[in-house]
Amino acid sequence: MAHQQIAAFARLAKAGDTPNRAIAGQATKLSRGMHGIAYDEVHDEIFVGNPFAQAILVFRGAAEGNEAPIRVIQGPHTELWQPDTLEIDLVHDEIVVPGRDGILVFPRAGNGDVAPLRVLRFDEPNWRAYGVAVDPVHNVIVAGASYGPRPQRKTSLLIFDRSDNGNVKPLRIINGRNTGLQGIRQIQVYPKEGWIIVAQITDGNIMEPEGTFVGVWSVHDNGDVPPRWKIEGGKQNTVMKKPRGVVLNPKHKELIVSDMRLNAVLTYYFPEIF
Repeated sequence: MAHQQIAAFARLAKAGDTPNRAIAGQATKLSRGMHGIAYDEVHDEIFVGNPFAQAILVFRGAAEGNEAPIRVIQGPHTELWQPDTLEIDLVHDEIVVPGRDGILVFPRAGNGDVAPLRVLRFDEPNWRAYGVAVDPVHNVIVAGASYGPRPQRKTSLLIFDRSDNGNVKPLRIINGRNTGLQGIRQIQVYPKEGWIIVAQITDGNIMEPEGTFVGVWSVHDNGDVPPRWKIEGGKQNTVMKKPRGVVLNPKHKELIVSDMRLNAVLTYYFPEIF
């Protein structure tokens, strides 16, 4: 199925808009370079990865100002390595974190120098996972992973059984020329329909790289499969230039994208995937 192009105007929330609250200060243990955040609506907690401190920080949902995290996962037993993005699996009460050569799974309430519950290690050496998402309905973990230096870097969506542990092969691999994949950052899933939503930054070192997009695949896709739907960057009607993060708002049938070049948050009405 060839991709369908979404030509939608976006609503922008720009850098400089006043937030309702801010968490900032030395006690927070936050740092520059944090690229992933997750919210636990059941326990009202905010999870942030700190790649410089090799740590996962957990805050109260109502945290404000120079407030310390309520829990910190950090230490040699964690095996954390530059945790850039993360996912909260509320069905199984777990934190899922991509790493240098695999995926680490922690208990959601973990604190201190805790060992992972499971470590899913890639069967191919030198893979680096950037984005990760869990589909508890189809019982899979989806990882966006890259291998090798630019411009020959190989980028894939790797789909694993959610309970995989140790050195395992993916159930399915989405990669190849037709996918257009070459630099995944954040991933979201919509378990109800089995969709994988990918934000592709292409090249973080270029101010306005070509080939950026947000694309949608199925958890059942395998091989050199183009996205089912695609919002391309660098187009006047889509506004988007350099997407790094993506999140869904099913209640309003919206897809929300953080744009690294625009310093903005873009909201698209996207009923096709809901």
